[in-house]
Amino acid sequence: MPVSLLGPAEIRRLAADLDVTPTKKLGQNFVVDANTVRKIVQVAGVSASDRVVEIGPGLGSLTLAILETGASVVAVEIDHRLAERLPVTARAHDVPADRLTVIDADALRVHTLPGEPSVLVANLPYNVSVPVLLHFLETFPYLCSGVVMVQAEVGERLAAPPGSKVYGAPSVKAAWYGRWRLAGTVSRQVFWPVPNVDSVLVAFERDAEARGSEQQRRRTFQIVDAAFQQRRKMLRQALAGVLGGSAAEASVRLERAGVDPTLRGEQLSVDDYARIAAS
Repeated sequence: MPVSLLGPAEIRRLAADLDVTPTKKLGQNFVVDANTVRKIVQVAGVSASDRVVEIGPGLGSLTLAILETGASVVAVEIDHRLAERLPVTARAHDVPADRLTVIDADALRVHTLPGEPSVLVANLPYNVSVPVLLHFLETFPYLCSGVVMVQAEVGERLAAPPGSKVYGAPSVKAAWYGRWRLAGTVSRQVFWPVPNVDSVLVAFERDAEARGSEQQRRRTFQIVDAAFQQRRKMLRQALAGVLGGSAAEASVRLERAGVDPTLRGEQLSVDDYARIAAS
């Protein structure tokens, strides 16, 4: 049987039934437009054979659009009321019980996912989008691809190439795991309540082979953080504290890695940072 999607009136009715008022604290802005959630699922390339993890399903708008494809969904929801109601909503919209699993937990504290989903699809809360994304990519190596809706500023940063104005530590850390691209814009008017920021879709594909070990990743990220904490300084100064204690020692390490010590952090790719960490 086909899955029916939520409309604006039903979303508001559900929220009223649960006494849920969208809060800035949890970054809640519910999507009330069926075309938008279908677009997200289409961009993610979800098919009936996929197992998808969704972070922050809220009242279930995007969840039902994913389930409409025939895919199975593991939904991680921090709000206990929403987590408890989601299976009820799914059943009311003709979703077989075995196609939806709800995990009532903070996404940043989740360390296991049933069925090892390979696709991530989410409307991420603006205030925790980058930490949640990086946590899931680090913790679940079987996540191969996905699409997330995030604040435009965050999405542009995630997909930014070296040398661009918005390139920063999140750009490098995201690139450690794979390739990122902007995949569309989203009108403010499809949300309830209407946010005062713009949103974009960001798509990613994980690299087939891991870039390095967990120890190498941690060391690389430590160097990335140091470089961008003092992004106006040359690398030999910004990285002195993590590469020996002095600018001269840092210069030696940087030259050994094939990196010009007079460059700044935003000019380096993730591979440059990985070489520095290995030097």
